[in-house]
Amino acid sequence: MNKNILIGGAWPYANGSLHIGHIAGLLPGDVLARYHRACGDKVYFVSGSDCHGTPVAIRAKSEGKTPREISNHYHEEFVDCFKRLGFSYDCYTKTSDEHHKNFIRDFHKKLYESEYVYEKETPQAFCECCNTFLADRFVTGICPKCGQPARGDQCDLCGTVLDPESLKEPICAVCKNPVTFRASTHLYIAISKLEKQLRDLVDNGKDWRKNAISFTNRYIDEGLRDRALTRDLDWGIPVPKKGYENKTIYIWAENVLGYLSAAKRVTDERGENFEELFGENAHHYYVHGKDNIPFHTIILPALLIAHGKGYRLPDQIVSSEYQTLEGRKISTSQNYAIWVKDLLDKYDADSLRYYFLANGPEKKDADFSWTEYVNNHNGELLGAYGNFINRSLTFINKYFDGTVPEGKLSDEWGGILTSLYADTGKRIEKGNFKDAIEGVFDVVRRANKFFDENEPWKTRTTDDAACRNTLYQCVQIITNLAVILAPFLPFSSEKVCKWLGTCTKWNFVEIPAGYKLPEIQILFERLDKSIIDEERAKL
Repeated sequence: MNKNILIGGAWPYANGSLHIGHIAGLLPGDVLARYHRACGDKVYFVSGSDCHGTPVAIRAKSEGKTPREISNHYHEEFVDCFKRLGFSYDCYTKTSDEHHKNFIRDFHKKLYESEYVYEKETPQAFCECCNTFLADRFVTGICPKCGQPARGDQCDLCGTVLDPESLKEPICAVCKNPVTFRASTHLYIAISKLEKQLRDLVDNGKDWRKNAISFTNRYIDEGLRDRALTRDLDWGIPVPKKGYENKTIYIWAENVLGYLSAAKRVTDERGENFEELFGENAHHYYVHGKDNIPFHTIILPALLIAHGKGYRLPDQIVSSEYQTLEGRKISTSQNYAIWVKDLLDKYDADSLRYYFLANGPEKKDADFSWTEYVNNHNGELLGAYGNFINRSLTFINKYFDGTVPEGKLSDEWGGILTSLYADTGKRIEKGNFKDAIEGVFDVVRRANKFFDENEPWKTRTTDDAACRNTLYQCVQIITNLAVILAPFLPFSSEKVCKWLGTCTKWNFVEIPAGYKLPEIQILFERLDKSIIDEERAKL
């Protein structure tokens, strides 16, 4: 039975360009979406730009623009980058969109009736110099637990969850001046009362990544803290409650709900029932980086449980580790990064997708190296996969008038390809994308060996039937590899499937003898090794 698949990709902050760390963490979501569509499932692949909150407001202030101008600019840039990279979102929206804001207001109105929501007066960080209240992450100081520099929401070194007022020597992260604390009344969600439900969720998360399980257990073991739902900020969604007219919904209490607002938009546009997306026949994946784990394993579930409508909690957490760059941590403030828009101006989208899926930070931190990228592209993508397709189809065009010759697929190759569909599908569903693509490329190398061992360039003149049979089998291998690789390499797969007159539906396909091939183009161009030093020099 076909399933309802919700895939939520983390929402990037619309206060700066996308870098390779964003892509490494988000790309698995597109593989899942394309695979499940190919299997015939109903897919809701959603995300958007995170436009509200202090980061955007501060960027706007520094550039003399409004937060809306800044967030709209980066939103358009994100849309363009994701499109060029082949992200097949069913809805990519933004938190400043009216549909999202209306959904959030309705959700919060119901949430405020919950037994888990209460009012509390609390000290809130204020910067006299910037003349604004600060989000927790924009207060920095010394961690009270380990004594190292930390942000007001968390110490990255020891992992302790913090409040800004608990920091020693707190300063504003923007202007570096000391902050003061002003009392303010806010709505809070009692996450501390949801410990049992959250423990049950993580204990049942058999398909969660290990980092998500260990991080979440640690947060629960250290003692869950209640979190403010509202904030004294101008740029955001107004709180739908009397007496809170001058406050906005705290960014973390509305951006994670964007998965629901975007999915609702898709179901409305398709004329489908939104509630079905949360029934028994559904499966929900959440795809993001390591630093976003608590937002998806504690905060999102807490909001859904407290709301009380019975929304489905996350089934699968696909959380990547960190992406580094040439042995160093990516730093946007120091401009030590590779920006996605610049990459796409120079390099093939499938080439970039292949690299980040085969070498991404899936189970441990991964380093992007220009040497490795060029070698991977030239050796695997071009040298193994592109070469096998090109040599086989070009041979048929040259010596058989572009017509697929007569032949029979051997039981061995039939078994290899049938197993490859099953194995790759299982690996994708489990979130093991690296193993999946490595498994496919093992077969690519085997296919090249098959071509070499059967020597069609010799049998063409010595054994015509054997030559035809070899090439017929190569065509069947190519078409099935293209289908299996379509979730990973959509652009090249689309070209190959068009040449062979087939589609990317997830099942074994056989191209009949007599099929006429069009003219074949080179799938991938060789990268010159000189770019390694050129690109490194730009960092």
